[in-house]
Amino acid sequence: MRWQGRRTSSNVEDRRKISGGQMAVGGGVGTIVIALIVWFLGGDPGQMLSGLQNMQTQETVETTAEEDQMAQFVSVVLADTEEVWKMMFGQSGKTYREPKLVLFRDQVQSACGYASAASGPFYCSGDEKIYIDLSFCDVLKNRFGAQGDFAIAYVIAHEVGHHVQNQLGILEQVQQERSRLSERDANALTVKLELQADFLAGLWAHHADRMMDILETGDLEEALRAAAAVGDDNIQMKSQGRIVPDDFTHGTSQQRMSWFRKGWETGDLAQGDTFRRGAV
Repeated sequence: MRWQGRRTSSNVEDRRKISGGQMAVGGGVGTIVIALIVWFLGGDPGQMLSGLQNMQTQETVETTAEEDQMAQFVSVVLADTEEVWKMMFGQSGKTYREPKLVLFRDQVQSACGYASAASGPFYCSGDEKIYIDLSFCDVLKNRFGAQGDFAIAYVIAHEVGHHVQNQLGILEQVQQERSRLSERDANALTVKLELQADFLAGLWAHHADRMMDILETGDLEEALRAAAAVGDDNIQMKSQGRIVPDDFTHGTSQQRMSWFRKGWETGDLAQGDTFRRGAV
């Protein structure tokens, strides 16, 4: 992705130099890894966050040059999403309300509760902020085999997609509907929400490339590999050795790739209705 020397966002809140130490919860590293896999790209982290309440005394830590470069990259991607969604909302006479992006280390407090790095990147509608621990980028590459900077761009664009859903009222409608459904049906509804966020990530890539010429050879393939890596079927097979469709909350690898590709190919917001009967 062409990003160096380009505009960074003013909406990044960097909390990386303040570390809360380790969470006082049982399970050790194994639990953290499993939690990360299960809640990868979380669309509704509330249930997990509610249990992570015990934090130790904060301490100041130093950042590395590699981390700082990734932080700058993330800031450029966020700036690109601002440009695209400002344009898209403006076309329909609406004003895009830019989200904040919080960089943290180890753990963080949001309006949705406490979260650890194990939560993976997530969007909190309560404060309209996206949260990410940059160590996640290494997990994405080393554990899931999703190489390349555009894999990270896909992750950021997906979470921004949840912010777009929030502004459009979709997120609130889904949350209300989920409370009236069985766990199985609520999961199925969440899958539609997540696949729409994948579509919105693809739509962002479509317009960002046309507006700012950001894509390099292989970038789309990087995003598609990342989408495939975080499919529920792939994650379940890695974490538990079997696939349980009723527990899906984000969609299969094929579905995630398909909806991202649809957003990229069409660039048409109207094509992203994953809630339409038969769409998923």
